[in-house]
Amino acid sequence: MYDQLRSVSIVGIGQIPVQKENPRSLREMGAKVLHLAMEDAGVDSVDALFVGNMLADELQGQKHVATLIAGAAGLRGIEALHVRAATATGAAALRMAYFAVASGEARLAVALGVEKMSSGNATHALAKALDAETETSTGATLLSQNARLMQLYMDTYGVPVDVFNNFSLVAHQNARTNPNALFKNKHVTVAMIRASRVIIPPLRLFDASPLCDGAAAVILTRSGEARAYTHQPVKILSSSVATDWLRIDDRPNPLHLYAAERSAREAFRKANVHRTDLNLFEVHDAFSIMSCMGLEAVGFAKSGAGWRLATENQIGLRGTIPVSTFGGLKARGHPIGATALYQTCEIIQQLMGKAGANQVPDAQLAMLLSIGGAGSTALTHIFGV
Repeated sequence: MYDQLRSVSIVGIGQIPVQKENPRSLREMGAKVLHLAMEDAGVDSVDALFVGNMLADELQGQKHVATLIAGAAGLRGIEALHVRAATATGAAALRMAYFAVASGEARLAVALGVEKMSSGNATHALAKALDAETETSTGATLLSQNARLMQLYMDTYGVPVDVFNNFSLVAHQNARTNPNALFKNKHVTVAMIRASRVIIPPLRLFDASPLCDGAAAVILTRSGEARAYTHQPVKILSSSVATDWLRIDDRPNPLHLYAAERSAREAFRKANVHRTDLNLFEVHDAFSIMSCMGLEAVGFAKSGAGWRLATENQIGLRGTIPVSTFGGLKARGHPIGATALYQTCEIIQQLMGKAGANQVPDAQLAMLLSIGGAGSTALTHIFGV
C-alpha cells in the first residue's frame, strides 16, 4: 500500500517567533502562520487543513480548533480537522496532511500547529498524556516521569548528571542565532547549567523545555507538481508511527524507547536510507534524557552511551550528527502542538540552504523524531532534496 502512495513535497512554510506569552489569540496565531505559509507557496487557497493542538480545550476552553482557524483565515468550506497525539501532536498533523496528499484526496494540504501554554495550568494538563488511573492519579507529571527516567539512567549506567550538560548547551548555542527562538540572544554556559535550579531531582531547569506560545505551518503538495510553487521543494521521503505501553512501569525496559526505535526503523525502510546517510536529526529534546535516549533508540549510540555524543561534541552544527539545529525544544521552545511544525520548517530551511548562521554544511537528508507522552508514541519523518 505504501508503494502506491504519491510522492509528497513541502512547498511553503510559515512560523512566528516563540514567546513566553503571545498577545494574539489562538485563532489569530493560527491564521497568521497559515497565511504566511500560503504566501510562501504563492497560493490563495488549499484543500485541507490539519491542525495540531493539545491544550486549547484545557487552557482556553476551546475545542474545534481546526475549524476555528480555517474560519479566521477566511477558508470557508475546506476540510479542516483537529489532530492530537499528546506531545507529538504537531507530527500527527504533519502525518495526516501527508496522507491527504499522498492518497490523492487533496492537492494542497496544510499541517499547522498552534499552542498557547501561557494561560492556565499547563503542567497539570500535560500530565494527562500519562495513564490517568495509575500515573496521574498518584501525582505523576511529565516532569516527574522524565526525572525518574533520568535517575534510572544514571543509576543503571553509572553516570553523573553532568554528562547531560551539552544537550542543553548545544541547544542554547543554536538558538542564539534563530530569530524565532524563545531564548534568542541568551548566552548559556556549562557553569549556568550546573548551577541551575533543581526542579525534581536530578532534573534541573536547563534539562527541561519551557512553557511558551507559538504557531507554525507547512504546505504539502504532490512532488510531481511541486516546482509550480517553489524552485526548491523538499520531499517527505517517509512517515511512520509506533506505540509502546502507555504506563512506564509496564515496559520491559523503561530506558529503551521502543516506539522510537520501531518508528525510525520503519521510516528508514520506507525511505530506503540508512541512519548514517542523515545530515541532521531534529530530536525530541523536551528533556535532556529524551535527547539521550532518542539517539540510542535510532541507533546513533548503544544503550547507555547516547550521552557520549554530547560530551564528545558530536551533536553540534558541524558534528557527526547535528541535533536541535535551531535551538530545539529546550531553547527555541516547545509550544506542544506547534513544535514538530517548527522543526519541519527548520528542516526545510536546512535542506534549502537557507538556515543562515544555523546552516548544517551540505544538508540533503534530515530526520524528525517526535515523542508523545513519556515515550509511549513516536512519529518519524524523513525529508530529502
